[in-house]
Amino acid sequence: MIKTVLIIGANSDIAYECVLAMAKYFSPQNFLLASKNFETLKQTAQDLQLRTHIPCQSLALNVEDLNACQSFYQNLPLKPDCVIYTAGYLGDEIKAENDVSEALKILNINYTGAMILLESAAADMAAKKQGIIVGVSSVAGLRGRKKIYHYGAAKAAFATFLSGLRNRLCSQGVHVMTVLPGFVDTKMTKHLTLPKALTASPQKVAESIVQGIKKSRDVIYAKPVWRHVMLIIRHIPEKIFKRLDL
Repeated sequence: MIKTVLIIGANSDIAYECVLAMAKYFSPQNFLLASKNFETLKQTAQDLQLRTHIPCQSLALNVEDLNACQSFYQNLPLKPDCVIYTAGYLGDEIKAENDVSEALKILNINYTGAMILLESAAADMAAKKQGIIVGVSSVAGLRGRKKIYHYGAAKAAFATFLSGLRNRLCSQGVHVMTVLPGFVDTKMTKHLTLPKALTASPQKVAESIVQGIKKSRDVIYAKPVWRHVMLIIRHIPEKIFKRLDL
């Protein structure tokens, strides 16, 4: 039974839809919503509480602040049964190649902050012998591409971390699920021209997450076509791949 859900990166479009989907299918007693932009988050939480009739508590958290990540979980008013990490930052690839602060921002939001937070959740859930951890990674982490290789490297690290965590916790009653959405029509990608056939809505991603939790899936794609696309991309010989404009 899921009583309390913690969503990190709760101002994201995917997070918003996750609250609605989790409320519909699991009817938890509480939502804990954490994000950097606290003023926006308070408005989002109020809206979601009105829509779901479930208490939604706003919590300030900047996942770039690794010290804050370390203490955040221990100071929660309620310990969650389910944690969903949706925070993400695509970043500026050209800037990251020349500016270490941009490279670290991409790394910390997409991996390091997530790792610190989810290790705390893992320890708590392992002690209780139950819990659910969901991490939103990316197909960009399945093979390095010159246009987004800093983002891809961070997401690859996150996916590998989740895989190891899943292997560690499977015998302790804790379900760890990796989400590979592919392209998603969100605020983060609004400046990009995305192919409709490969692009999911935030609602579709949230629905996939809920169904993945219900079926105890290990790795899910919001649009199954991505499994085949990435199988092809991952098997392109390196001599050919490095000449492609990807």
